[in-house]
Amino acid sequence: MRTVVPGPCPTCNTEIEYLYTTENIPYFSDILIISAICSSCGYKYVDTQMLKHGEPVRYVYRTATQEDLAVRVVRSMSASIEIPELGVRIDPGPTCQGFVSNIEGVLDRIVHAVGSAIVDGDAEERENARLLLEKIACVKCGELAVTFILEDPTGNSAIVSDSAEKSTYMVEPEPYG
Repeated sequence: MRTVVPGPCPTCNTEIEYLYTTENIPYFSDILIISAICSSCGYKYVDTQMLKHGEPVRYVYRTATQEDLAVRVVRSMSASIEIPELGVRIDPGPTCQGFVSNIEGVLDRIVHAVGSAIVDGDAEERENARLLLEKIACVKCGELAVTFILEDPTGNSAIVSDSAEKSTYMVEPEPYG
């Protein structure tokens, strides 16, 4: 199903179209993809939401070859991603967006984020960024195997592969401040 809803851009108030699309991920669930782009100011919004709620879920997937990078990743706004071998952890935040991609696409997102450290960082940050980019290149060439961990307290994320290890986990309650 596809629905277009007009509305104001939250940045510049120009009238834009919000596109709501439902898709079925085989062996998983229906998802809702919400997207909008403002041609006036460049505002971009993409969110992916599962149309079901479940128990907290953890997926662990180990890459061994370049072909493993094609494995589908569905990440909701509440999910975290960790790749221990790269020293990378991506936690959800107030501007976190959900997405449907693959492991290579997640690596590309990391490369894009690391680009700012190379431009804006001090000498140590630039060197750390360079080393991380080298490791990611090795992963993409199939020379470095990594463990890809996806955790979602709402159960609305997945690594879609028979080789992914799926388990539940206890969500620690947020401390009151």
